[in-house]
Amino acid sequence: MDEILSVKNLSKTYGSVCVLDRAEFSLRKGEVHALVGENGAGKSTLIKAIAGVIQPDPGSEIYFDGERIAHMTATRSLQLGISVIYQDISLFPNLTVAENIYIGTKRSGMHDRRQMHDIARQAIAKLGLPIDPEALLGDISVGQQQLVAIARAIIFQAKVIVMDEPTASLSSSEVEALFRLIRSLQADGIGIIYISHKFDEIFAIADRISVLRDGSLVACGARSEFDQNRLIQLMVGRELRFIPYHNQGETGETLFEVRGLTCAPYYHDVSFAVRRGEILGITGLVGAGRSEVARTIFGIQKPQSGEMYLLGKPVRVRSVRDAIRQGICYLPENRREQGLFMSHSMRVNTTAASMHKVLNKFRLISVHRELAIALSYIKQLSIRPEAPELNVSHFSGGNQQKVLVARWLNASPKLLIVDEVTSGVDVGVKTEIHKLLRELAASGVAVVLISSDLPEILA
Repeated sequence: MDEILSVKNLSKTYGSVCVLDRAEFSLRKGEVHALVGENGAGKSTLIKAIAGVIQPDPGSEIYFDGERIAHMTATRSLQLGISVIYQDISLFPNLTVAENIYIGTKRSGMHDRRQMHDIARQAIAKLGLPIDPEALLGDISVGQQQLVAIARAIIFQAKVIVMDEPTASLSSSEVEALFRLIRSLQADGIGIIYISHKFDEIFAIADRISVLRDGSLVACGARSEFDQNRLIQLMVGRELRFIPYHNQGETGETLFEVRGLTCAPYYHDVSFAVRRGEILGITGLVGAGRSEVARTIFGIQKPQSGEMYLLGKPVRVRSVRDAIRQGICYLPENRREQGLFMSHSMRVNTTAASMHKVLNKFRLISVHRELAIALSYIKQLSIRPEAPELNVSHFSGGNQQKVLVARWLNASPKLLIVDEVTSGVDVGVKTEIHKLLRELAASGVAVVLISSDLPEILA
């Protein structure tokens, strides 16, 4: 099998922080090569270097089809046929599905809308799922947006497609459709770099597996050379077991309850109650209305009917500020668009929901207090890099999620709703988050866990 892409001695440093340290990687035509590692291991940085989004350190080498690319840029990468589908979808929510698929193609002159829709329909048909090309991207589910990004890569006639956590928001039927698509792309000689923390997917779809740890390649081999335990040990450097949850404490009084909550067309007549010290799991297919229920409780959406009770008393949540004041906190599914302030530091993001804790006697923000809080959560949650002044846009996906967790821990919640909190995080971070949620429940917080991952819900 011919090698289409390779990197050698790939290094990248940000100030004193070394993110990649002489990393090696290669991809063959028609191959699915899985790239795995803990959050912060350097996977995203490696991909950004291949895509020309960042420039690696001097001495790094990138080869495409046997030719060394001296200065890889985003434009050059696209021209070569490298298409990256990022974990955080880089599309235009204010444009239609068809426009998102068609935009950026090399076709010049006036655009024929009929031709645009025909091309979009052909790309969507390959996925085997009904997505309306006329729908605004922002009006469809995150899972469907992910599929639109894949459809866009198809019409770019890419030679290499990078898929970063492509199934994070997909239902089981959508995952099956994606795998069928990947196999058809393989048959066409397209190389796939597949990044995922879901081991069952990796063993189902990958031909080869490479493991990054602390910015360096620690293993590379055929899928048959690995099992789940070996992968985990290589990723985290130690043995790690997923421990099912058995609540040893007693749950207390009902802390929060909803009765007959309705917000058409998203959900109808939803009722549930959660007690102090309890973790309530909510699952269902993508688009079933889970996130919309959470957004209503948190004051983002207004319900058409229904009632909410906090500690037995009726409560009206008119805004997000209302919710936070009453101890209702929500960690959303889409951390980049709905959770984090990407242009601000880890310090600012951590204290954003609890400003009263960082005001001095003159009612001004005390940077010293903010730093103390940020550093305490860096230590408690093992956030990497240990850089409270660094913009969260430079953090890996898993560490961005930890920053968001830190924000809501600092807000001292009574009710904490977490929506796909372990989506796109590695097995080590997932274990840490589960442990943290259990500790929160044990301290008397009521936790609502929304997840598409059925084993996670059952555990």
